[in-house]
Amino acid sequence: MNKKTSYGFTLIELMIVVVIIGVLAAIAYPAYVSYGERARRSDAKISLLEMRLNQEKWRANNVTYSTSLTQLNSDGSSQNDHYELTIVSATTTEYSIKADPTPGGLQDGDACGTFAIDVNGKDKTGSYAGDECW
Repeated sequence: MNKKTSYGFTLIELMIVVVIIGVLAAIAYPAYVSYGERARRSDAKISLLEMRLNQEKWRANNVTYSTSLTQLNSDGSSQNDHYELTIVSATTTEYSIKADPTPGGLQDGDACGTFAIDVNGKDKTGSYAGDECW
């Protein structure tokens, strides 16, 4: 009886597994990156809403809205440092605050770009992030 016993995988079987893993990775990685970008956008939204609350607190105790981030207990960056906060304008009746992606950061180059908020809520005008991002 001349019986050959084979153990292991052939090169063809191994290459098929490598190709399948490559195809799955090519599909999964862009979805993963996109999910990460969308998740990090919440950093801008949360920080802007916190600044809005702080502006209203400031205005309740002062004659005008604050033009200084330090007066609003902020160091100028979002909670997770993915965005830089800036007060665009502040008067006695209105204010505007924007959140730009940190240059060289994970959100730099994100399609949504800059988020903004004003006395009326989300600012989706001009080059600021629109409905699909908020």
